[in-house]
Amino acid sequence: MTKYFVMSTIERTDNDAGPKAQCDIINFLSQNGYQILKTSLPKNKLEKIIYIFKRLPKLFKGQSMDVIVFQYPIYSLFLTEKIIKAIKKYTGAKLIMVIHDIESLRLFNDDDYFIEKELRIFNMPEITGLIVHNKAMEGWLEAKGVTTKKSELRIFDYDNPQPFQLTRTYDRSVCFAGNLAKAKFLEKLVVKNAFWVFGPNNNLHLPECIQYGGQYTPDELPKYLKQNYGLVWDGTNLENCDGTFGEYLRYNAPHKTSLYLSSGIPVIVWKKAAIADFVVKNKVGIAITDLSRLDTVLAGISEADFNIMKNNAIKVGKKMRSGYYIKQAIEKITKD
Repeated sequence: MTKYFVMSTIERTDNDAGPKAQCDIINFLSQNGYQILKTSLPKNKLEKIIYIFKRLPKLFKGQSMDVIVFQYPIYSLFLTEKIIKAIKKYTGAKLIMVIHDIESLRLFNDDDYFIEKELRIFNMPEITGLIVHNKAMEGWLEAKGVTTKKSELRIFDYDNPQPFQLTRTYDRSVCFAGNLAKAKFLEKLVVKNAFWVFGPNNNLHLPECIQYGGQYTPDELPKYLKQNYGLVWDGTNLENCDGTFGEYLRYNAPHKTSLYLSSGIPVIVWKKAAIADFVVKNKVGIAITDLSRLDTVLAGISEADFNIMKNNAIKVGKKMRSGYYIKQAIEKITKD
C-alpha cells in the first residue's frame, strides 16, 4: 500500500491569510489519505544545526514513505535544500514540491545571487515534480533553465466554511479584500457603484465612494462579502497593475481570486494577469485593462450575463471546496 505524506511547517495566526493556502492543502490532502508530517522550523543558528543533524534524520529515518508533498517557500533556502536532501537520503520517496510563491519574481527580483540559488533548488534531482500555478509560471521557469517535471495547478483551492453567497440582486457592487497597505490604487478610485473594502492596515485615504467593511479571519471573511463582484488588483495605478506585486500578477494565481470564487462571487481581474486566462475560459468573471473604466465596463454587463458568471463561480467554488485543483495536479505528477 502506497504511503502518502504532506509536510506541515506552518504556524497560523487568526487574522493572517498568508498561511491559509498551505493549511488548506494540508487539510484537503489529509482527507485523501495523506498523513501529516509536522515539523517546527528552527529559529537561530544553533537550532538549525540541531535540526539538520538530529531532528531531520529522526523525522525521516526508518519511515516507510512513498510520496511526500513539500510546500515552498519556507523562510530559508538553506533549510529547504537540507530538507529535500534528507527526504531523499532517508526515505527515497517521490518528492512533490508545491510552489506557493517564487520569491525571485516577487521579493528578490533584482537579487541575482538569490535568483540563482532559488532556481538551483527547483532543479534539484531529488525533486520528482513541481506544482506550478499556471502556464505563465511554467514558461518563466523553463526560460530560466528549470527542467524538473511540472504540473499546472491553475487556481488555488479554498476551504470555505461559509455558505455560498447566493444573492441575486444585480446592483453591480464590488468588494476588494486584502492587505490594504499594498492597495494604494484605491486612493485614486472613483466609482458610482457600491464599493466595499475589507482587510488590515486601513491607513489609506479612501474616497467617499468607498466603504470600509472591517477585518476578519480568513474563515469568517466570506460571510461579509455580499457584493456582486470581487476585485483582484495590485499596485498604485488604475491604468495597470504596477510595482513588484502588480508585476507578479503576470505569473501567479492570487489566493484572493479563490476567496471570491469559493464564495460564489464572480471576479474582476487585470487583463494581463496570468489568472485572466482561467477567469475568461471558465466564464467566472471579467478581465479589464483599466480600472478607471470600471463603471462603464460593468454598465455593459447585463443581469443575464452576470447570472451565467455567478452560476459558473459556484461550480468552480464547489471544486475548490473539495480540493479538486491540488488533487488533480498531484495526480498528474505521480502518474506521468
